Amino acid sequence: MSHRPWLAHYDAGVPHSLDPYPKTTLLHYLDKISAHKPDHPALIFKGSTISARELNLQSDAFANALIELGVRPQERVALLLPNIPQFMVAEFGIWKAGAIVVPINPLSAEPELEHALVNTEAETIIVLTPFYQRLKAVQERTQIHRVIATSIKDHLPPTLRILFTLFKERQEGHRINIAHGDVWMKDLVRKHKGKPRTLLPVTPDDPAVILSSGGTTGTPKGVIGLHRHYVTSGLQIQAWTKSALGWNDTILLPLPLFHVYANVGAQSLAFIGGNPLALVPNPRDISDVLKTTERVQPACFNGVPTLYTAMLNHPDVKAGKVKLSSVKVFVSGASALLSETKQQFKEQIGATIVEGYSLTESMMACCLNPVQGIQKVGSIGMPLPDVDVRIVDSETGEQELACGKVGELLLRAPQQMVGYWNASEENSETLQNHGSGQPWVHTGDLAYMDEDGYIFLVDRKKDMIKTSGFQVWPREIEEVLASHPAVMEVGVAGIPDSHKGEAPKGWIVLKEGCTVTESQLRDFCRERLSAYKIPIAIEFRPTLPKTLVGKILRRELAAEHREKEST
Repeated sequence: MSHRPWLAHYDAGVPHSLDPYPKTTLLHYLDKISAHKPDHPALIFKGSTISARELNLQSDAFANALIELGVRPQERVALLLPNIPQFMVAEFGIWKAGAIVVPINPLSAEPELEHALVNTEAETIIVLTPFYQRLKAVQERTQIHRVIATSIKDHLPPTLRILFTLFKERQEGHRINIAHGDVWMKDLVRKHKGKPRTLLPVTPDDPAVILSSGGTTGTPKGVIGLHRHYVTSGLQIQAWTKSALGWNDTILLPLPLFHVYANVGAQSLAFIGGNPLALVPNPRDISDVLKTTERVQPACFNGVPTLYTAMLNHPDVKAGKVKLSSVKVFVSGASALLSETKQQFKEQIGATIVEGYSLTESMMACCLNPVQGIQKVGSIGMPLPDVDVRIVDSETGEQELACGKVGELLLRAPQQMVGYWNASEENSETLQNHGSGQPWVHTGDLAYMDEDGYIFLVDRKKDMIKTSGFQVWPREIEEVLASHPAVMEVGVAGIPDSHKGEAPKGWIVLKEGCTVTESQLRDFCRERLSAYKIPIAIEFRPTLPKTLVGKILRRELAAEHREKEST
């Protein structure tokens, strides 16, 4: 879109463009903070603080260790780690060794872990002790021949470390005996700490990371991100949030670092802005998220819709025992935020959630709502500086649509992926040239734009339900069901139907102490939706399947239904 109507609605002080971007890497920013403010906290974890200088020294040591072990430039090194300091030490160390980081979901089942390792041809892995046996079960079917183990207690403060060793280490599977040839990360760092850094040439255009994405097909693929992509994304988000965040403001990160939201978005913002990054290892442990928030008093809270829903329904929050007043900006991404959740959060917490949108293929770039300006109900915001978007006909992918018309969302940004790892066919499907200049990323998401340039996400193209000749978007039904006072979480997907071809079904998690029947919910929908949109069935469940980042897995719900019907 040539005229970019969204630019007129940027917050005051947010530039329309940041071009030219500095030709540098996050390593430069860590060096800069370490040199000028060595004691400035870089990481906060469970009551301990790691300074910029200490993070730099430990990652230098780890880089030297990797090189001594034989890790080569551009080699893929996998991380099977939650949000713990070792993730950052390893990541920066891998980069300093000239290698490529491959973060893997720690909850991956054995086939998923094997696929990720085989696909990226990783030869080295850093693994947290509870996941060690899972790795060993698949190792012989991969190229992994260097295994580096680490324990969560290595960066705990002394008192917590003792308590962990006495009461949790063995019971929770953290105590292991490593196999011959495998090594401990702490021993490698100790051995090489203080030695001169082995300098390897790392340029902004070198590959830095391979992040996992389902793309537009749902098949896991590796998205290649360059070093300069981190810097570009970080500077864009910093410009967008500078009215709320200053140098000493802490950023809370309960979202997993294997995901683009945390790895590229939050991490880049923190190191470019010199903001301490408070790590929460398990985003599903809402009590720990809340305790950490109160302890570190962050100015920025990064969340996802399901996390905010869980917070609202936590007994301490409902009782008013949790103070969140330090937070200047709550950000939501990764999946669509239901309007009901946003409204409840404002009423209960007294704060507005700034909703945004991105995807792995864009290396974090796309849309955010203004921090200070108008937030429109249901909108994912507007494009960040230097990001272009188009809404095109979803069938042809070519014709640009007028304001208000629903089509596929395309985006183009200076930091979008260079392609998928070992997937040339998928590259041509996702990255397409439409005229001159940089290719456009076909997101697979259906959306529309209003006259001010605000984007409204409708749903995933692949999740659309075609029933009786009508097109139905699950999110529209989810919004209605979520507005019922008894409903805490909801997922909607299409299921086979002999008469309609396909029909919507809802899966519901009720709020504690609340009751409602299937017929009552269907009547509730009948008052608010067209007849063909009313769920043909509603199933009550104690939980809904989610990714670690908090996305409700609609396809898994539909698959479970089909499996039950077939037996």
